[in-house]
Amino acid sequence: MITVNFDKAKTLTADRLRQERLPKLQDLDVQYQRALETSADTTDIVAQKQVLRDLPAQVDNCSTLTELKNLKA
Repeated sequence: MITVNFDKAKTLTADRLRQERLPKLQDLDVQYQRALETSADTTDIVAQKQVLRDLPAQVDNCSTLTELKNLKA
């Protein structure tokens, strides 16, 4: 029988999410800078960045492997 170390799975999932969100955060940083240069509203960009930053913390709320697998950046 194969068993899964759930704590290790959580750690690996958090690491995966950090890697997945990196290019998205970089793109949002560019959008934010452009918005600042034109005095445009940055509220939506800031909210999107916060969602991505909070994503790895959601791993702690997961109690099954399926929940971990369904987390996406």
